[in-house]
Amino acid sequence: MRVLTFNANGIRSAADKGFFRWLQGQQADIVCVQETRARIDQLNDGHFFPPGYECHYFDAQRPGYAGTALYLRKPPLAVQRGLGWDPIDSEGRWLQADYQGLSVVSLYLPSGSSGEERQAVKFAVMERLMPHLRQLRADGREYIVCGDWNICHKEIDLENWRGNRKNSGFLPEERAWLDELFGEAGYVDAFRVVNPHPRQYTWWSNRGRARQNNVGWRLDYMAVTPGLRERIRGESVYRDERFSDHAPLAMDFDWTL
Repeated sequence: MRVLTFNANGIRSAADKGFFRWLQGQQADIVCVQETRARIDQLNDGHFFPPGYECHYFDAQRPGYAGTALYLRKPPLAVQRGLGWDPIDSEGRWLQADYQGLSVVSLYLPSGSSGEERQAVKFAVMERLMPHLRQLRADGREYIVCGDWNICHKEIDLENWRGNRKNSGFLPEERAWLDELFGEAGYVDAFRVVNPHPRQYTWWSNRGRARQNNVGWRLDYMAVTPGLRERIRGESVYRDERFSDHAPLAMDFDWTL
């Protein structure tokens, strides 16, 4: 089973840059997209509903903002949009597909980089989301929570970590939250199970030559329940083409839907 996650920074923009053409050759069973930044009624071209997939969008109420999507080769038993509270629901930040024994989530955690107000929103979402993630761990199912978490966990996860210790995305409180997620809460950073190497980034600033020089951040994660740890078979981050300021992350699991 191949699961792919990608922050599109605008699904229409990513489409114009060739994302759906590239996706056709990836043999992904589940595709999790974040930051679609479009209402579904604006997606009139067929490539937004790639053939062979059942497609689900969860739009933000605000036009041109946030939003998530799932493209699923096998129809799920159920699809859940949101968690019953804002801004997760009003900004389209949690889209979940349930299969027999497994659920996969496209998650777009808020960014706090625009200022103190949005950082406060981010902290509030984190505080409320952690008990939910812990509750999921207790329900006996396996979970793959994919997406743009807007946090780098460790120093190895961004190039200029010393200069970013006071910046959103690498604040001590944010890193401690991921410590809890990948520690006491019991989730596994799937990528790091198979790739312990430095300079493995999924996002680069548009300033300067950040992408060319690989001055980046690892913001895109698959957090999985422990039962999937031994089923992780490989990873790939596709950097050869630029569909977005993020790169697509794909991971393979020994699992049959």
